[in-house]
Amino acid sequence: MVKANENFSKLKESYLFIEISGRINEFIKNNPDKPLIKMGIGDVTLPLAPAVTEAMKKASDEMGKAETFRGYEDSGRGYLFLRESVSGYYADIGVDLDPDEILISDGAKSDCGNLSDIFSSDNTVLVTDPVYPVYYDSNLMGGRNIVLMDSNEQNGFAAMPDYGVKSDIIYLCSPNNPTGSVYTKEQLQAWVDYANKTEAIIIFDAAYEAFIQDPELPRSIYQIEGARSCAIEISSLSKTAGFTGTRCGYTVVPKDIELSLNDGGKTSAYKLWCRRQSTKFNGVSYPVQRAAEAVFTKEGQAQVKKTIGYYQNNAKIITECFDKLRINYTGGKNSPYIWFKCPKNMSSWDFFDYMLKTIQVVGTPGQGFGKNGEGWFRLTSFNTSENTAEAMNRFEKMFYEMFQSS
Repeated sequence: MVKANENFSKLKESYLFIEISGRINEFIKNNPDKPLIKMGIGDVTLPLAPAVTEAMKKASDEMGKAETFRGYEDSGRGYLFLRESVSGYYADIGVDLDPDEILISDGAKSDCGNLSDIFSSDNTVLVTDPVYPVYYDSNLMGGRNIVLMDSNEQNGFAAMPDYGVKSDIIYLCSPNNPTGSVYTKEQLQAWVDYANKTEAIIIFDAAYEAFIQDPELPRSIYQIEGARSCAIEISSLSKTAGFTGTRCGYTVVPKDIELSLNDGGKTSAYKLWCRRQSTKFNGVSYPVQRAAEAVFTKEGQAQVKKTIGYYQNNAKIITECFDKLRINYTGGKNSPYIWFKCPKNMSSWDFFDYMLKTIQVVGTPGQGFGKNGEGWFRLTSFNTSENTAEAMNRFEKMFYEMFQSS
């Protein structure tokens, strides 16, 4: 009989968002007359920008004509026109990247999990807790030893390196999902210095970099000295340009990064990733890549920034409510996520059920992101402005009633 990968047995029985979906569906079944406001899963509500849809339509028309039809993309890394556009986007923040080092994918989540293919299962992986589940689960599936670094209220949910902790691969996310915290240049410099001194590799998830408005905060790890020799950066158009249903992102693998071999030699992380992708991935469709290219045009950037501004205003509605109620939170200023402490010391799942049943507002319980998430809760700014305002009106009323009854 064929043997299973028993590492799957180490995973939690239910993925966080499947559990949330199950509870929501049960509530709807029993309460069909009570409409919900969903502010839990980080899906967007606004449509693709006009520049994006026009580019996609044009590319689709090209695919319907023999003289402009395209099949497989030759390099397997993404079309050069898109890789050059991404390189230009980095140049605007002072980062010089060779388009060859940029590989196009169907989104950050896929690459976060797939990158583990190029690393030995003997490596020790460090993730901060709370953690986006794919970092932890994908390495658990691969049989790697995982070390958790505390990210908590005491350190502003921005865990810092500890030279007493041995790790080979480090997952960092800034702006952070789920906590909304953002690393400063000094904090990221400390992580880069740690990685270079200990010969570790940082996998840096920059999926939410476009939400950073403070010019003093880094939007790419390559704004940090020494990062090219130790950091792989993943980014996505899902939240920044509404590509959650369109699927396009990219991973930057500098050619400087080397990995060790059992015989004492070294190999290029870039070459391994290119080889992995050419074997297991046939690339993102031509119309989607043309649509993604449009994001980085002057017109596309203006339209996308307007969308981001809409979500940032939603975040402001949430944080202003929390400021009024004196609720402790992180995020919201340079992030689409607001991470707050559950009132009355409630557990995060108890608070999830309480909000669902009392005011029909859905969020994400912090416990689903790790032990340091217990007692905390995540809301997103990706709903409509009308729903966000209504949700916070309900929340404020619920909050006052909770404390009046005690």
